[in-house]
Amino acid sequence: MSGAKLTIADIADLRAYERERDSFRERIIELKKRRRVGVGPVVTFVFENRDTVRFQIQEMARAERIATDEGIQTELDIYNPLVPGPGELAATMFIELTSDDDLRAWLPRLVGVERAVELRLDGPDGGPAEVIAAHVDPAHAEQLTRDDITASVHYLTWRLGPSQVERFAGGPVQLALRHPNYDEATTLSEATRKELLADLHGLP
Repeated sequence: MSGAKLTIADIADLRAYERERDSFRERIIELKKRRRVGVGPVVTFVFENRDTVRFQIQEMARAERIATDEGIQTELDIYNPLVPGPGELAATMFIELTSDDDLRAWLPRLVGVERAVELRLDGPDGGPAEVIAAHVDPAHAEQLTRDDITASVHYLTWRLGPSQVERFAGGPVQLALRHPNYDEATTLSEATRKELLADLHGLP
């Protein structure tokens, strides 16, 4: 069921995962193509769902050889907040920088960027766009953000009411950052908007 949090029973052990990994990985790659949105030159969002989060946990367990229930539960506690329930969206925001020079130039300039992310929906009756600010998980924020430099990865969620979901369905929808040093916006493609609408409706 879409939106249901993952449990230990959902995570295959290492040997079982190796048997399914190639086909599962191929499916997730295709899924993420519809759920990846670039905003400006260096920021990319991947909207998460139950499958993408399960893939993340399985890959972490594989890379770190996590074989105990306690170890898997730790990963579940970290990543389950990114499984959206009905009326919710969740995303991982990546600041994609490939050189040390770029990291030193950008990351201090983008402090607080995770609190500058918003969705913009067409306003009711043709009025001004409605802005829905992203919510930053406090535990993640405490781990990822310092006063003088931002992290290159952030976890964000949005909560939409029924009327907002209806406007999201009608489109257009913009994903935007309104940071003083990064003022950018992208209109979601129809394919991405439909994919995310399934999340909002709690569909698999």
